Amino acid sequence: MIKNFRLLDSVAILKPVSNTRGTIVEVYDTGKECQYLVEFADSQGIEYAMAILKPDEILVLQYELAVA
Repeated sequence: MIKNFRLLDSVAILKPVSNTRGTIVEVYDTGKECQYLVEFADSQGIEYAMAILKPDEILVLQYELAVA
Protein backbone atom coordinates (compact mmCIF):
# COMPACT_ATOMS: atom_id res chain seq x y z
CA MET A 1 0.00 0.00 0.00
CA ILE A 2 1.46 3.35 -1.06
CA LYS A 3 0.90 6.16 1.41
CA ASN A 4 1.15 9.81 0.42
CA PHE A 5 2.15 11.87 3.42
CA ARG A 6 2.77 15.59 3.11
CA LEU A 7 4.89 18.16 4.86
CA LEU A 8 3.25 19.39 8.09
CA ASP A 9 0.84 16.42 8.35
CA SER A 10 0.06 15.58 11.97
CA VAL A 11 0.87 11.90 12.51
CA ALA A 12 0.92 9.16 15.14
CA ILE A 13 3.52 6.39 15.50
CA LEU A 14 2.09 2.94 14.78
CA LYS A 15 4.85 0.95 16.50
CA PRO A 16 4.46 0.33 20.26
CA VAL A 17 6.54 3.28 21.48
CA SER A 18 3.71 5.17 23.13
CA ASN A 19 0.57 7.00 22.16
CA THR A 20 2.64 9.81 20.67
CA ARG A 21 1.70 12.50 18.17
CA GLY A 22 4.07 14.46 15.96
CA THR A 23 4.32 16.61 12.84
CA ILE A 24 6.13 15.83 9.58
CA VAL A 25 8.72 18.59 9.16
CA GLU A 26 10.72 17.15 6.24
CA VAL A 27 10.16 14.57 3.49
CA TYR A 28 13.12 12.58 2.16
CA ASP A 29 12.31 11.05 -1.24
CA THR A 30 15.16 8.82 -2.37
CA GLY A 31 13.21 7.58 -5.39
CA LYS A 32 12.87 4.14 -3.82
CA GLU A 33 10.93 4.97 -0.66
CA CYS A 34 10.02 8.16 1.15
CA GLN A 35 11.07 8.70 4.73
CA TYR A 36 9.74 11.40 7.02
CA LEU A 37 11.41 13.55 9.66
CA VAL A 38 8.82 13.81 12.43
CA GLU A 39 9.04 16.32 15.28
CA PHE A 40 7.38 15.52 18.59
CA ALA A 41 6.37 18.32 20.95
CA ASP A 42 4.58 18.63 24.26
CA SER A 43 1.29 20.47 24.78
CA GLN A 44 3.24 23.75 25.14
CA GLY A 45 4.84 23.27 21.72
CA ILE A 46 8.30 22.46 23.12
CA GLU A 47 10.12 19.90 20.96
CA TYR A 48 11.28 16.85 22.89
CA ALA A 49 12.19 14.39 20.11
CA MET A 50 12.69 13.94 16.37
CA ALA A 51 12.75 10.71 14.37
CA ILE A 52 13.09 9.63 10.75
CA LEU A 53 10.23 7.22 10.09
CA LYS A 54 9.02 5.05 7.21
CA PRO A 55 5.45 5.18 5.82
CA ASP A 56 4.44 1.96 7.61
CA GLU A 57 5.46 3.44 10.98
CA ILE A 58 3.09 6.43 10.97
CA LEU A 59 -0.57 7.27 10.53
CA VAL A 60 -1.93 10.65 9.40
CA LEU A 61 -4.36 12.12 11.92
CA GLN A 62 -7.52 13.84 10.71
CA TYR A 63 -9.18 16.58 12.73
CA GLU A 64 -12.72 17.88 12.55
CA LEU A 65 -13.70 21.25 13.91
CA ALA A 66 -16.35 20.82 16.60
CA VAL A 67 -18.54 23.69 17.71
CA ALA A 68 -19.08 23.75 21.46
